[in-house]
Amino acid sequence: MSLRNAVQLICYPNRLGDNLRDLNKVIEKHLHDAIGGVHILPFYPSNADGGFSPLSHELVDPAFGTWDDIERISSKYDLCADLTVNHISDESEEFKDFLVNGFESEYADLFVHVEKLGEISPDDLAKIHIRKEKEPFRRVTFADGTSASVWCTFTERQIDLNYQSEKTYQLMERYIHFLANKGVKLFRLDAFGYTTKKIGTSCFLVEPDVYRLLEWINEVAQRHGAACLPEVHDHTSYQYAISRRNMHPYGFALPPLLLYSLLDANSVYLKNWLRMCPRNMVTVLDTHDGICIPDVEGVLPDDKIKDLIDNIDARSADPILRRSAANVHSVGAIYQLTCTFYDAMMQNDDAYIAARAIQFFAPGIPQVYYVGLLAGENDRDLMDSTGELRDINRKFYTLDEIDAAMEKPVVQRLLRLMRFRSNYPAFQGRFELNYSNDSSVAMAWRHGEHYCHLFVDLNFNTSTITYIDEADGSEQTFQG
Repeated sequence: MSLRNAVQLICYPNRLGDNLRDLNKVIEKHLHDAIGGVHILPFYPSNADGGFSPLSHELVDPAFGTWDDIERISSKYDLCADLTVNHISDESEEFKDFLVNGFESEYADLFVHVEKLGEISPDDLAKIHIRKEKEPFRRVTFADGTSASVWCTFTERQIDLNYQSEKTYQLMERYIHFLANKGVKLFRLDAFGYTTKKIGTSCFLVEPDVYRLLEWINEVAQRHGAACLPEVHDHTSYQYAISRRNMHPYGFALPPLLLYSLLDANSVYLKNWLRMCPRNMVTVLDTHDGICIPDVEGVLPDDKIKDLIDNIDARSADPILRRSAANVHSVGAIYQLTCTFYDAMMQNDDAYIAARAIQFFAPGIPQVYYVGLLAGENDRDLMDSTGELRDINRKFYTLDEIDAAMEKPVVQRLLRLMRFRSNYPAFQGRFELNYSNDSSVAMAWRHGEHYCHLFVDLNFNTSTITYIDEADGSEQTFQG
């Protein structure tokens, strides 16, 4: 079953209201005619990393709701759910059994046993793409008093899975089958790049191993009527490699490209990318992560990236840095900028709407993060209370706050754009990049007699949409 080419909402199960039931109310009250899909960030029981340390993919955290709540949403909208490919919680039944029974556990082979990898030299360690300020190993003690080391790329609560074991493939296939039966149409493959463990390499996106795994997951998902959205932040060439393998790549280069284009009134690099970007991508301007820099390296020149970072720095929290000795780039090793997209655009409503208009007219399926939907501002109080930099863009909204935010003029303008993008027939056809000067962008879509055109003047942040009216064939225009 193909995905609807319509806007998708990205949201947590408990930050648009308290739970999945509240989320469904918000969707039906405010968004039922503006979206075609919903990406609900992890709703599984989890003990770390904002839901990305799942005990199981076959359970809904009772604090969020039940499978009935999930299926209520998936019955009306294309549902995207996270498949945490790289790791599992240390509170999972599988890992707890391993701690009790050691290498006699039926689940022992699910995990990466460091000692079995052979000698790891200091040079080998320096090459590993790490996500914390220490080696990616955890020493565990078994019930009989013996001990061993397992691999954990992220927190020590998240235990990496071993893709040299058939048991890991069986577990993933079971999860895919179960979730597809609950209505999942799109699997976001979280952190898949870290699954390739080869000593002497970065252990990140090791080719061709990583593509063999992706192709297997995609084949299983397709058998169950679903598609895959692999998540990786690195050079944009990886997104092309994903697209060629019949999966949806992320258009992660777009957020920094748009920020640079609008803040500098320069469309040259954006249009270069639009000419060649994968046509089956999923686009975002903001997500639960920060604004990632590696995705735009090689698309924007290094000096332009530095200018962008310097511009946004005053409006963001501390950046998140790369932590791999072999992956330090010339732009200061910055991995993510921590800021809402609305604040990155200096809370300029016209510039923000121009950015969304360009996103919606770009090829692919556009996703709108819930904070961006509400033109949310930096939540420094939440960030300070948790110590997690990315929480600056992960606000908890009450239902009353949502109702109030929906009335803001900038949000009303965004909702109109979302309704147009999700419902106008031309977007089922062919994308066109039209001629424009270096301080403007012109794009169009055509499908039979249906046609729409966007012109954005980057000097004045104006966005004008022209389209053929479905009822009488007349030409209509509105401002974004």
